[in-house]
Amino acid sequence: MFKKKSTSGSSYSQSRDKNDIKAFLGAGSQFEGKLSFSEIVRLDGAFRGEIESSDTLIVGESGEMIAEVKVGSLIFSGRLEGNVTATGKVELRAPAVVEGNITTPLLEVEPGVRINGQIIMPGAAQDQGDEVSRKKKESQGKNEGKS
Repeated sequence: MFKKKSTSGSSYSQSRDKNDIKAFLGAGSQFEGKLSFSEIVRLDGAFRGEIESSDTLIVGESGEMIAEVKVGSLIFSGRLEGNVTATGKVELRAPAVVEGNITTPLLEVEPGVRINGQIIMPGAAQDQGDEVSRKKKESQGKNEGKS
C-alpha cells in the first residue's frame, strides 16, 4: 500500500544535471564577444558574437542570441539570429525561434518551434542513398535468382 520513495527520481537527476553545467549566463545578463568552452554551458541571457566548443551548449527560453554557433551539441529553447553548426545533435525545444541555417547530422524539433533557414544534415543524405542502393542491389539479386 505504501511505497518507499525512490532516490532516483527526477529531482535527483535534475540536480545532478545542474552540477554538470560548468558556466551559466543568467537571465538579464548580457555578453558580447567570443565564447570558447569545454564541458556544458547554459545561457539564459543575451549573447552577441561567436560561440565555439566541442561540448554542449544549453540555451533556455529567455536566451537571446545574435551569433555564429559551432558546438558539439545544442539544446535550444530561446531566440537565435545566426547559423548553427553542430557535430552531434541539435535539439530545438518550444518556443525556440531560429533565424538562420542549421548544420547537424542529427536534429530533433518539438512542435511549436519556428525555423527560418536551411537545415543541412551532412552524412544523412549519403546514408539514406547508401540504404536505397543496398536495397536495390538486394532486390536485383533476388530477381536474377528467379530467372
